[in-house]
Amino acid sequence: MLDKGRHAAVRAPPCINITSMACKDKPLFLFLSFVVSAHVVVSSALTDSENLLKFKDSLSNASALANWSENIKPCNGDTSNWNGVICVKNYVWGLQLERMGLTGKIDFQILESFPELRTISFMNNSFDGPLPEIKKLGALRSIYLSNNHFSGEIPDNAFEGLLKLKKVFLAHNGFEGAIPSSLANLPKLLDLRLEGNKFSGKLPNFKEKFASLNVSNNELGGPIPESLSKFDLTSFSGNKGLCGWPLSQCDGSNSSSISKKPPLASIVVVAIVVAVAIAAIVGAAFILFTRRKRTSKTIETPPPPPPSNLQKKTGINDVEQGLQAGSSEQSSHDKKTEITKLSFVRDDRERFDLHDLLKASAEILGSGCFGSSYKAALSTGPTMVVKRFKQMNNVGKEEFQEHMRRLGRLRHPNLLPLVAYYYRKEEKLLVTDYVEKGSLAVHLHGHQALGQPNMDWSIRLKVAKGIGKGLVYLHKELPSIIAAHGHLKSSNVLIDECNEPLLTDYGLVPVINQENAQELMVAYRSPEYLQLSRITKKTDVWNLGILILELLTGKFPTNFLPQGKGNEEEDLASWVNSIPEEEWMSKVFDKEIKASKSNESEMKKLLKIGLSCCEGDVEKRLDLREAVERINQVKEKDSDDDLFSSCASEVDTKSSRGISDDFVFS
Repeated sequence: MLDKGRHAAVRAPPCINITSMACKDKPLFLFLSFVVSAHVVVSSALTDSENLLKFKDSLSNASALANWSENIKPCNGDTSNWNGVICVKNYVWGLQLERMGLTGKIDFQILESFPELRTISFMNNSFDGPLPEIKKLGALRSIYLSNNHFSGEIPDNAFEGLLKLKKVFLAHNGFEGAIPSSLANLPKLLDLRLEGNKFSGKLPNFKEKFASLNVSNNELGGPIPESLSKFDLTSFSGNKGLCGWPLSQCDGSNSSSISKKPPLASIVVVAIVVAVAIAAIVGAAFILFTRRKRTSKTIETPPPPPPSNLQKKTGINDVEQGLQAGSSEQSSHDKKTEITKLSFVRDDRERFDLHDLLKASAEILGSGCFGSSYKAALSTGPTMVVKRFKQMNNVGKEEFQEHMRRLGRLRHPNLLPLVAYYYRKEEKLLVTDYVEKGSLAVHLHGHQALGQPNMDWSIRLKVAKGIGKGLVYLHKELPSIIAAHGHLKSSNVLIDECNEPLLTDYGLVPVINQENAQELMVAYRSPEYLQLSRITKKTDVWNLGILILELLTGKFPTNFLPQGKGNEEEDLASWVNSIPEEEWMSKVFDKEIKASKSNESEMKKLLKIGLSCCEGDVEKRLDLREAVERINQVKEKDSDDDLFSSCASEVDTKSSRGISDDFVFS
């Protein structure tokens, strides 16, 4: 019987048919099924580190991912330990592998192992071939593949099932053929960028709720669907075959639901709008002229005259059109309260809402790259600064809120803390404390006009050391951001009552619209971006070096001027390098620095550190910690040790900002 049983066992395999239940040897069938399923479980049970390393292996030229290591977990809470990995609550929430020179295959099958993955960006690399299998990632919210070398036709069903996808950036590749209809069927799609490809055929009939659209410079033809006619000319230019509003009218052969010309009612409306706009401009010019004497001084350019309150002055009431101060019905009180609610990221601040800011007496502080800043003195509370941003409308609400909470957790004596924010699709408000003494730019370049004393050597050295400490802390706490500050310049450094520097506008690279960031942010003026179209961890070091040179020379860096205004001039680092060291004291250093022979050597030492930070070759440039360690070794020499003793009798500014000495870099 035993032999017979063994013989039966030997003959059993030929009858195994996994697709059929007709096999009589069910125990063996069940065993094989278990083995197969167990294999699937094992392969899907790889750790996040193993899956990411497997993904890295599919890429080429991945030296920028050198710190991806099996010995270090990619995520530690909301902090990433690996370049380009975005973490939320220990989950891999996003991949931001931009400007890394990557090639190879983007293996979306491996990325399926990350159920929390919401955003991926491989922009500005060298990937080629067909569009990757995006629809494998059903939970994806945004995908950025612009500025690569992808090509070929995109299958019509390439975006099927991506019901939560909001942003698709495929611009400046080599895609051709028809725009896939599955894109038009995405229920939540808000931003679509397809410009600079070879797409042909007609535009699909997209839904009307688009926030932004660009299909320019393709080979599209036919009439523009009525659902897209709200977009301006730049969204469709460069397509010779397209017609209809806002382009030229379609002829009879291209007739469709689009009118050959805009209806008479539209013409009348446009005429009225133009007339009202002209009247408004004339009125505003008259008001500016008559109130010129009451205009307050600003950081960069003279602002318009301050109105009686923030609501009239700033237009912050436009944040919600339904907000009508003092005239709301009682029945709408709850809704209004919700509309004007600020999101606080700190627990050590008095609570107020947007309505309180609207009623506050206000004063414009200046207009920077991203928007205007306003000083708002609350009637029963502190004085705050409100800054408006309109260059963050490509960021989803979840992404923005999570990043603001992350910034709100930062604590350091050389950072101006974020207190609260307000989210709206079109624009955002960031609320911070008000610092009376203003920015470093004012103290270096505008102090005479404002009647302020000049900054002597000891103060400038103290500022340089404080800026370095703040940067080190940012790089430690925001490791996933390539340039943890990204916008370091003298107007983004405030000076407190004890002459300590406070960094502002830090950590905004992930939430600023990419196209605006390249135009406005200082990090994108660095040599590595101008030469290689990428920024690195050392880009903040370059910014620090330029700022040190500005501190010591008193000259404003032409690198930081808006495009077309001074960029043709020699940059500050090149100018300093062109002057022999023996002539530095007479030609380079700011004449207003109270120098003596005992501190000349220390001043030169700091200047050389600044030049080393400005090294054009990233590989030769100092690391941030090395640069800050060298700065901390520079001495004041003949300075009075009690120079700032007057601050000791005041309330400790660190305590007032809720800061612990544990975060001071040593």
